[in-house]
Amino acid sequence: MIAFLAGFKLLNLLLRFILELCALAVYSYWGFRIGNTNIMKGILSIVIPLGIAIIWGIFGSPKADIQLLAPLHLLLEFCIFLMPILLLLNLKKVELAWIYGSIVILNRILMFFWDQ
Repeated sequence: MIAFLAGFKLLNLLLRFILELCALAVYSYWGFRIGNTNIMKGILSIVIPLGIAIIWGIFGSPKADIQLLAPLHLLLEFCIFLMPILLLLNLKKVELAWIYGSIVILNRILMFFWDQ
């Protein structure tokens, strides 16, 4: 039973990584869609997710150089992982926003209960 639970915990961490990649993809797609010219579309689709990844790497990731206090870390998580829901809604991708948002919330609840 313990090995079974350990397997689910590992899958939850893998899901978290996949959600990070999905969030970056949404930021990139949104940057592409808001650009006025092809050059701006290209720049925004690279710069926005890169900036988010740098912020997450410095302050939010488990091996971050600067460890934030729990409330600030939760706020950062909220901004980085739930903002794509608003961006997807802005892009009229309601179904994707629901799917992504539901999975993010479920993942975070499991992370809380399993102290991950």
